Amino acid sequence: MFTIGDFARHGRVSARMLRHYDAIGLLRPEHTDPFTGYRSYSAAQLARLNRLVALKDLGFTLQQVREILEDRVSTEELRGMLKLRQAELEESMAAAAARLAQVEARLRSIESEGRMPTQDVMIKTTPAIRVAELTTVAAGYGPEHIGPVIGPLYDELFSRLQAAGVTPTGPGIAYYEDAPEGDGAILVHAGCTVSAGQAPGPHFAVVDLPAVERAATIVHRGPMDAILPTAQNLAQWIEAGGHRSAGYAREVYLECPPDREKWVTELQEPLA
Repeated sequence: MFTIGDFARHGRVSARMLRHYDAIGLLRPEHTDPFTGYRSYSAAQLARLNRLVALKDLGFTLQQVREILEDRVSTEELRGMLKLRQAELEESMAAAAARLAQVEARLRSIESEGRMPTQDVMIKTTPAIRVAELTTVAAGYGPEHIGPVIGPLYDELFSRLQAAGVTPTGPGIAYYEDAPEGDGAILVHAGCTVSAGQAPGPHFAVVDLPAVERAATIVHRGPMDAILPTAQNLAQWIEAGGHRSAGYAREVYLECPPDREKWVTELQEPLA
């Protein structure tokens, strides 16, 4: 048997928390001295404590924890519940991190207001290119809409190309169009360069992107979540030079190492 202090130390919780769990009936001591009120716990009770703390840390209310524990769920059932809850929390954390990145990108754009872009912009002709691609619809053109769509789309594209024995011959190229249904929806095309003789496969399209005679281009370094300042620098340069945009910019993924901070992407915006 352990004193409350020893049990708290082994369970990595506070004695105050154990007293609270005792008071609400979630974890009663194995024995309470009727004269001194001292609580004693057994090592076997660590199993219940572990379940209780894991459920609470994953966001379940104490009432929900009580119901789960009193239902006498099996270890396998509990593991499944915890895995599901863990996945939900990880998804929530990823969404929060993406929102934070977008806020930081907006902040950098705000901080650069009134200053001319310092990144180099070039006007050049981009050649015609053949790409294998998958297409889907995003609710809008904002990073919060494009980001969750384009990553999985590329994962699926590369999986299908590998299954078909197709090897890309150049960088990935994403481009965008207004969706036919309107309401701000965007057609997202996730493509990668393939050989000129490549034919469509059963599970992917092959498209010939036309040459662009005049495109304003700028290089973005870092994750795509942070592309906003670079894109707006390009817009400022286009207007300051008396040019006029003729559509959405293409994104050419020149370097995509595992560390997204080291990504290199060229934006190619067609000019009228």
